[in-house]
Amino acid sequence: MEVRAKKQLGQHFLTDLNVARRIAATISPEALAEAARRNSADIAEAELRGNLPVVEIGPGMGVLTKFLVADGRNVTAVELDSESVEYLSREMPSLHVIEADFLQLDLSLLAGGAPFALIGNYPYNISSQIFFKVLDYKEQIPVVAGMLQKEVAERICAGPGSKVYGILSVLLQAWYDCSYLFSVPPGVFAPPPKVTSGVLRLTRNTRTSLGVDERDFKKVVKMAFGQRRKTLRNSLKGLLGADNPIMSTPLMDLRPERLGVEDFIEITKALPSNNQ
Repeated sequence: MEVRAKKQLGQHFLTDLNVARRIAATISPEALAEAARRNSADIAEAELRGNLPVVEIGPGMGVLTKFLVADGRNVTAVELDSESVEYLSREMPSLHVIEADFLQLDLSLLAGGAPFALIGNYPYNISSQIFFKVLDYKEQIPVVAGMLQKEVAERICAGPGSKVYGILSVLLQAWYDCSYLFSVPPGVFAPPPKVTSGVLRLTRNTRTSLGVDERDFKKVVKMAFGQRRKTLRNSLKGLLGADNPIMSTPLMDLRPERLGVEDFIEITKALPSNNQ
């Protein structure tokens, strides 16, 4: 029995086993240790992350799942499509499958409340929403990897100065080291999408606090990029107040795509609510 790809669910089933193997390998202990070396992070901690329980979003017919299970990982699959759930239950009876919408799940209930690695061939139509949700559970998700639309993957990993750098870039990079790993052509999917895909990996950095209210930080970032063609002095004037001392600094002459995470934290600290 084959599972029909459903357009309303954004399904494009990966058919290339080599690509699936490469995606699964992005969260191996060896891969995470290598990433830690490049980022001067704790290698022992990275290797520990490589043995975390795994939650896979949208396994479809289990092409990626097979490689995750083969590595001896404790895998939980979250699948909304009942046809895929039926297929997986028959073909991989030992796999723990939760039939649910990932966006509606209380993730603290997954993996027994313990930290887990998140991976998947993410549906294009909800990929940004998935990563915004990751931020809400960042203390439970130290590793995120997988495939999504190349444009979105590049945006997440882009640094200041890039034209695609934006809200999701800043919010995720405040808490994660983000790496774009490789591109995947449309021809390895059934049905083929109209765009190229990209594989990325996010690993939690050592930050434990922004030093400001996270809600204020998000408000500043979203308002700044909501008018990204304007300088920060113009786009944030209503939020900061025209007489705010930070308004006269060179930082406010810039457009938002020029600022790093620390710059946005500095602006957030200048909010009137933080100086009363």
